[in-house]
Parts: sequence; C-alpha cells; structure tokens
Amino acid sequence: MKKGVIITIIILVAITASSFIFWVIPQEIPQTLVVSDFENYLDRAKKIQETLQQSTEVEFQNLLTGKTEPDDYIAISDITSSQITSQISEFVTTKPPEEWQDSYISHMESLKKFNSYVIETKVFANMVKNNNTNPEILKKIDDLKSESHELLKKSDSQRPK
Repeated sequence: MKKGVIITIIILVAITASSFIFWVIPQEIPQTLVVSDFENYLDRAKKIQETLQQSTEVEFQNLLTGKTEPDDYIAISDITSSQITSQISEFVTTKPPEEWQDSYISHMESLKKFNSYVIETKVFANMVKNNNTNPEILKKIDDLKSESHELLKKSDSQRPK
C-alpha cells in the first residue's frame, strides 16, 4: 500500500519537474511556447493527461476502499493538480495555427475539467478524513470525469485531417 503511494508520488513529481523546464526560461523572453509539430505536441499532452487520469483514478478507488489514507490522497492530488495547472499554462502560451486551434482549445477545456475533478476528489478525501461524506459529491466527481473524457474525444475529432 505505502509502496504504491510512494511510486505514484515519484511519477507525479517526475512529470511535474519535467514540465517546469518551461518555467526556467528568463522572464524577458515573451511567454510563448514555440511548437512546430502541433500534432506531436498534442499527442504528448494527451499521454501525460491520460497517465495522470489513470493514476488519479487508481488512487481515488484506493481512497474509497480504504487502501489509501485521506492525507496521502490529498498529497497526491495536490501534486496532480499542480501538474495539470502546468499543462494548462503550456496550452495558454502555445500559439497553434488556425486549423489546430479548436482541437487545442477542447484539450485545454478537458484539462480544466480534469483539474476540477481532481479538486473535487480532494474535497471528498477531506470529507472522509472528517467522517462527513456526502454521496452527492460522488455524482459531481463522476460528471466532471465524464466531461473531461468527452472534451478529450472532441479534441481528437477536431484535429485537422
């Protein structure tokens, strides 16, 4: 149990650390991420998001079954949310050509919904910690997860042919 949490945290920290490379650029340089292969960039971002989603879903299920402690889940969700915020920031600074804009916008919206999902699971973890759960939040969590998945599918369908 502890080994899985530690491995998850290490993976999330590694992803977060690699994303912060973009923040090392000096402040004087305009904050635009230069991308020449928009399809490849979007594929990479999608894989990162899918990895984060899978690890979050596994840890959330572990929280629900009592395999992960609420405090451990909260720590994991903080790292995940930070990573998602970093991904959103990258999308904001990327200037895709017109034919890629709809796909990029939908993917960014998917990331925002996913971040809301992670935040709501953290709220639920805090409720578990305080022995005060509300079943309605599980419906909200499920809805946010579904909306994120649908927006990701929409992004894929909007890619230029």
